[in-house]
Amino acid sequence: MPQGSGDIMSRTIDALCLFCGSQPGTDPAHADLAAAFGTLCAGRGLTLVFGGGGNGLMGIAARAALGGGGRVVGVLPECLHAQEVAQPGLTELLVTATLHERKAAMFDRSDAIVVLPGGIGTLDELFEVMTWRNLRLHAKPIYLVGGDFWRPFMDLLGHLDRAGFAYPGLFGLIEAVDGLDALEDRLAR
Repeated sequence: MPQGSGDIMSRTIDALCLFCGSQPGTDPAHADLAAAFGTLCAGRGLTLVFGGGGNGLMGIAARAALGGGGRVVGVLPECLHAQEVAQPGLTELLVTATLHERKAAMFDRSDAIVVLPGGIGTLDELFEVMTWRNLRLHAKPIYLVGGDFWRPFMDLLGHLDRAGFAYPGLFGLIEAVDGLDALEDRLAR
């Protein structure tokens, strides 16, 4: 469960939590997006808080942020330490006992959440922070970045709504942005 639930409008965004794939995916545009996101974090002086591994999109984003002189905090659970080898050179590496502790630590160390393309682990992380926000445990913005990748997800949310399983405000829990320029615009507000 998240620790700090304060209103995001009353504080600045200094750290971004990144949820994304531990695989690179089949579309090279996803790797380009991850690298550009890491570069954006470093260039804006934002701390990148991510899953700690050097694999896939998360490793690409971390290396880009580190390469740009950015601060990068990795949070890696013990159970994945062998599977997701820690990204070398991190500003800080926190090792947690469980996946649940990993998600909570990543959330607690960030002011907003950015979700790039990924698999079921990414969706798990996304649904958890959406649920926390739906329960009013936090007011941190959650941004989906990746264009068409998120269209089926948004369609699924629409299906849940039409079937009567969504609470009012479901689509206000997240914001799908077209790309990093749109994300930068949101962060500057």
